Amino acid sequence: MLFRLRRCVVPYLVWLCAALCFMTGFTAAHAATAPLPSSYTFQRNGWTYVHLQGTPQQIGYQHGYLLANQIEDALQVFRLEDEHTTHRSWKFFHDAAKNMLWPHIGEEYQEELMAMAEGVQAKGVHIDVWDLVALNGTMELAEYYVPWLDKQQHDSRAPRIHAPGNCSAFIATGSYTKDGKIVLAHNNWSSYAEGARWTVVFDIQPAHGHHILMEGVPGMITSNDDFGLNSAGIMVAETTITQFEGWNPEGTPEFVRSRKALQYASSIDEYVAIMREGNNGGYANDWLIGDRKTGEIAYLELGLKHTPLWRTNNGYFVSSNFPRDPALIRDETEGFNPRDLSTSPNARRARWEQEMKEHRGGIDLALAQQFLADHVDSYTHQTHADQRTLCGHVDAAKGGIPLWDWGPYYPGGAVQGKATTSDMAAAMSFSGHAGHPCGEDFLAKPFLAAHPEYAWMSPILRDLKSGPWTTFTAGERAK
Repeated sequence: MLFRLRRCVVPYLVWLCAALCFMTGFTAAHAATAPLPSSYTFQRNGWTYVHLQGTPQQIGYQHGYLLANQIEDALQVFRLEDEHTTHRSWKFFHDAAKNMLWPHIGEEYQEELMAMAEGVQAKGVHIDVWDLVALNGTMELAEYYVPWLDKQQHDSRAPRIHAPGNCSAFIATGSYTKDGKIVLAHNNWSSYAEGARWTVVFDIQPAHGHHILMEGVPGMITSNDDFGLNSAGIMVAETTITQFEGWNPEGTPEFVRSRKALQYASSIDEYVAIMREGNNGGYANDWLIGDRKTGEIAYLELGLKHTPLWRTNNGYFVSSNFPRDPALIRDETEGFNPRDLSTSPNARRARWEQEMKEHRGGIDLALAQQFLADHVDSYTHQTHADQRTLCGHVDAAKGGIPLWDWGPYYPGGAVQGKATTSDMAAAMSFSGHAGHPCGEDFLAKPFLAAHPEYAWMSPILRDLKSGPWTTFTAGERAK
């Protein structure tokens, strides 16, 4: 027994000493000069563009220093939502980040996160590295780990928590697109509180790996709604698997694997291998992956037990939070019903299929943007924004989305859109739209007055203004 205890404790003590030495040395090294000359940020059409460059320590410090106030604001949003949803304190998430996630993050991204904490603190914001790890792992911890833990502990008082079903996306190539090359588009579905912060364009030029262009949240090292591209020609997006359940506490966090895959993968096979390796089951997604060099596209359904892959050089894949693999549906979801066309995932899937067939041979950037703004409800056959339209407006839906624990008139839906093509990806570029892709604004004050049941969100719910489609390119500066 003593031998086993030593085997467990000694590696942890070694890691703890190394981490303390690193953080102490890093603080001293950066007290005089922050590594900021190669980084910069600017605002455009509702987006914050930030260029980060260098070693993991430099990238992390730049991120924390340039976006310190925005990171503090984003942390407030996810902290309030996670505490409200799970009935657990932030200390619980803080401890889980430190004791469960951190040992599986790997040296490169540990260094980046510790440096980010230094950068934030240098601006006078009191956030530590465990806050940042919990922020990066917010979906994994609150919506996968907590339900798993509640079952392990047989807690009959625990709230019912379902895995989310956020986002809509498609990828097409060959005879389905106007030029025969790849077109990729994605809109993020989240609460409007989160969506108002999910508006950062990250241009990351690391010392090792590929140049990255992605969108995301202040303080997160990966996109986390996962739309991005790299200089090796890889283009990716994903949507979450509705009603998924599964967790491996010894696995690598999804936010680490997704960042690593975008930074280091040069092919579809490499991207898939990185996402599968050390899979913890957290934030289980359907991945749409394209390689502009070959024109091939793929669909990776990343469960915990089942991770099937489909690929083609001539066709399309659509994704709207529905699981595709029968074995995964049977073994890893809480009874997802793919035949219920009244639900948001299945209704949007039906609409995507309609769009692909109707526009075969003509799909380009303009049509991709049009698809993301679509208000056709395939179940009611009416045109009006609701929980089943590609541009989702759940705040207009009396029924909400029970599958995701979104109640009637929940303030959530499609909070932004992104689209790119093979040619744009070759230039390290994509088009982004802050706010509803349809162009409608969400105003917090009148909503809260009409729906006092969401008063708990008042500290974090802000207006979600819709901006124009805007093209962003790696390396650009303010105009």
